[in-house]
Amino acid sequence: MKITIEGASEEFAEKLVALAAQHRAELTVIDTAWTVERAERYIRSLPAGARHFAQIVVMDNDGYADADTLRQALGKLNGPTVALSRAIPRGVREGWWPEGTRAPISAVYDPENPSWHKNIAYKMDRENVPVFRAAFTRLDRAPARLNWGDEDVPSGLEVAPGWGADDDVPRVMLTSPEEDGR
Repeated sequence: MKITIEGASEEFAEKLVALAAQHRAELTVIDTAWTVERAERYIRSLPAGARHFAQIVVMDNDGYADADTLRQALGKLNGPTVALSRAIPRGVREGWWPEGTRAPISAVYDPENPSWHKNIAYKMDRENVPVFRAAFTRLDRAPARLNWGDEDVPSGLEVAPGWGADDDVPRVMLTSPEEDGR
């Protein structure tokens, strides 16, 4: 038996786990709520256009941006919206957040045209807006991160491999074919 409970408070989850333990049942509570760390990871995983899209929705429009405003800023929306939709399954695959985590930004359709799904706006749930604001703020304050560990960071003061301290060009050691094993 699998029971999924979304949006439960931590207190409720603890009581539920205790109740399950009393009956010798196994119960796992998976927290699918957005945290600042998850939001930051989500934002970092987006390409520039989708990141700008999310920033307009969250930072500039308090969680609700009409599609025309977004089109004026970005042009066509299909690229950023596709990137936003692909970020959630990628995060699940990579283990960044659990399966069942909902997309933070969703489309708002025109109620006057239910048969034709024209997006009139994009919104974020109210409880997620402060979380994503904090994530954007952290990213704005953080120095640019590159994909290497601290021990791999090259020094800007060291002589590059293959160069001598007084060289204008890299050093090349010519060997005979016999020395190369050819």
